[in-house]
Amino acid sequence: MDAARHTLIRCGWLVTGANEPALRGGELIIRGDSIVAVGQRLEQPCEEVIDAGRMIVMPGLVNMHLHTFQTGFRAIGSEWLAPDYFRLFYGDIATRFTPEDNYLGTLFGALGQISAGVTTLADYSHNLRTLEQAERSVDALSDSGIRAVFIHGDGLREPVSPGAMPARRLHPRDRVEALRRSRFSGPGRVTLALGIAGPHWADWEASLHNVRLARDLGLIVSSHVTRAHKDAVVPDGYDRLAALGLLGPDHNLVHCNHLTRDEVCRLLDAGCTVTATTSNEFHDYPTDSVVRKVMDHGHRPSLGVDVEAMVSGDLWREMQTALLFARNEGLRSGRRDAMIASRSALGWVTTAGAEALGMATAIGRLQPGMKADLIMLRADDLNLFPVHDPIASLVEQAHAGNVDTVIIDGITRKRDGRMLAEQGWLTSMGERLVESVARLRREAFPGEAASPAATRH
Repeated sequence: MDAARHTLIRCGWLVTGANEPALRGGELIIRGDSIVAVGQRLEQPCEEVIDAGRMIVMPGLVNMHLHTFQTGFRAIGSEWLAPDYFRLFYGDIATRFTPEDNYLGTLFGALGQISAGVTTLADYSHNLRTLEQAERSVDALSDSGIRAVFIHGDGLREPVSPGAMPARRLHPRDRVEALRRSRFSGPGRVTLALGIAGPHWADWEASLHNVRLARDLGLIVSSHVTRAHKDAVVPDGYDRLAALGLLGPDHNLVHCNHLTRDEVCRLLDAGCTVTATTSNEFHDYPTDSVVRKVMDHGHRPSLGVDVEAMVSGDLWREMQTALLFARNEGLRSGRRDAMIASRSALGWVTTAGAEALGMATAIGRLQPGMKADLIMLRADDLNLFPVHDPIASLVEQAHAGNVDTVIIDGITRKRDGRMLAEQGWLTSMGERLVESVARLRREAFPGEAASPAATRH
C-alpha cells in the first residue's frame, strides 16, 4: 500500500481485539504502515477500498516461540520423544547447519507462519555458532516480510552425547554486539532479543552472565524452563536472579510445565512473562500445561509452537489445544470457572504476545495509531459458516486454511488465499531447502536411508 494513500477496508465482521466487542459491518482505514480510523460507516475519503464483506478481519497472530530454522524437518520427529529430539536434532543435526541452511529453514518457516495468519514471530534461533549464521537468519526473516523478534541463541559447537549438554554456556557478547552493528543499526520490522541458557540448563556463573548481558544491552531475554526443580542445573537459580533484581517484564520464560504453582507465582510476581507451547509439551512430557497456573495468578500466558519437526506449526491449532486442556484441567478439579472464555484464548495469541515482546502499543489490537498488522478469514468457508459469534468462530473453529489475506506493516503479503511472493523465487528456494535437508541428514546419519525416527528404538 502506498504510504500516502488511505485504504478503507469494509469488513463483514471486525474484531479489533480480544477484549473488545466485534463490530458487524465494521470498517477501518489504513495509511501507510498504520491504522488511522476504526468504526462503522467511516466518512473519510479514501483512494482505495477493499471489500472484505465476507471476511472476519482481526489482528494478526503473535507466535511467541518457534525454532524457525528447523522448518525443513517438518514432521520428521513426529514419533520422537524429548530425549530423541535432544539426541538426534538439537544435539546433532542442528550443530551441522551452515549459514545458508539457517537462511533456508528460517525463510520457509516465516513464510509458513505468514500464510497461517501470524504477523509477528518470536524466532528462537538457538543453533548459532558464527556471526554469519546469525546474519543470514535475520536476512531470511527480513526477506519473508514478517514482523519478527530475532532471539539470538548460542548453539552447540559439535554433536554431543546423550545427557552431555554443557553447563558452561556463556552467551557471546562480541557476536551480539557485532550483530547489532550489522543488522540492527536502525529501525525495522525485525528486532533483536537474546535466547539464553538459564538456570535450568546452565551453571550459576553462566546464568548470571547471560541475564546481565541482556540487561547491559537493553534487550528482552527468553529462556527455556523445562525441568523440574530437582533436575535443574541450578535448582534455585530463578529465585536467586529475582532476589538480585534481574528478572522482570524483559524476561520471557518458555514452557514452565514442570514448575509448581508456587514457583510460577514467584516468577510472575517478579514481572516475568510466560509462554506455553502446549502441543509440544504434551508430546514430550508427562505434565500439565502452565496455562492454568498463569491464569490463576491473574496473568495471561502467551503461546508458541516450538518444534515443527515434532508438532504442527499452525498457531490456531495450538490455541485450541491449549484452551481445551486448560478447560479440562478445570473440569478434572471440579472448578466452577472451568469454562474459560473463547476471547481469553484469543488474547493469548494476540495481546499477551504483544505485551511479552514490549510491543503492546503497536500490535495485538486494531486501533488508531497502531501498526497495520491484520488478517482476514473467509467467514463463508464451510467450517466457519454460519458465523454467530465471530470470536467463538475464530477461536473454536478456525484453522490456517481459512486465512485469506495477511497485511503486515501495511504491506499485503497474502491475498485471495495465495502468498504474494514471486513464484519462481519460491520454487528456487524450495529446491535449495530440499537439498539442504538431504545433505544435513546424510551428514548426521551416513549410510542410513530411513528417517532418523527409525533410530528411536
